[in-house]
Amino acid sequence: MMDKLTEKLKNFFAKLKKIKHIEIYIAIGLACVIALAYFAFTSPKKEETNKSSSTELDATTQTFSSSEEYTSYLENKLKNVITSVKGVGDAKVMVTLEKGFEYIFATEEEIKTSSNGTTITTVTIVMVDGQPVVQEEIYPVVSGIVVVADGAEDVGVRMNILSIIQTIINVDNAKINIMEGNV
Repeated sequence: MMDKLTEKLKNFFAKLKKIKHIEIYIAIGLACVIALAYFAFTSPKKEETNKSSSTELDATTQTFSSSEEYTSYLENKLKNVITSVKGVGDAKVMVTLEKGFEYIFATEEEIKTSSNGTTITTVTIVMVDGQPVVQEEIYPVVSGIVVVADGAEDVGVRMNILSIIQTIINVDNAKINIMEGNV
């Protein structure tokens, strides 16, 4: 049994020696294995990618159950960015809204013509499982933002904070108030 195995190994190595430029094939094979191992161990895992993207969602993909939840989301996002600005210590952010969410519901129109020629139009909201079908959700408009931040006495810091707010939320300068505070 052992003799057959050694005989097969000798035959195998003899065939390998007959192949021209075997070193090149071996080098290419090793390079492929190393590259495969590198990409398998250094690429981000799907779970980590999903986790990081879910924590950094923007408001267009986030769902909110109330206007208060939406304002809290905006305040936290702004605070996180503002406190990372050079010269800003701690900060507090308050966002106010003009009004809450608006919903446009899917509707069905039914037009009936009576025998005397009058037309009656009936509009009903489409319901699925007892819930109205939302066709469009309109986010609230920000009416004002107040930022109280350590370091805001510096005009450059104040301008950076103002620029950040205008970039993140499209709000007029007159609706933004930035104050120096002892946060």
